[in-house]
Amino acid sequence: MTVEDDPRNVLEEKTPIVKSLKPLRLEPNVVKQIVNARIEQNITQKELADRIGIKQSNISRLESGNHNPSLEFLRKVATGLGKELHIEFR
Repeated sequence: MTVEDDPRNVLEEKTPIVKSLKPLRLEPNVVKQIVNARIEQNITQKELADRIGIKQSNISRLESGNHNPSLEFLRKVATGLGKELHIEFR
């Protein structure tokens, strides 16, 4: 029996637990709102990063969709943009 055939191997790709643990991607609409707010305020990624005390590369990864931010990080970005973060279930 190989590791892949072992039913105890919970890391198998088709295991429901693994599927639920895969990183979630930030909704494109949220990224679009962040980018639009930054552009409307005529500030660079670096300026936004400086406002909230992080590196510009973190803003770049967020805007490119290559970052799965925490709610706290999103709150900081919203604050840096003079916005409020609201989460809704519809």
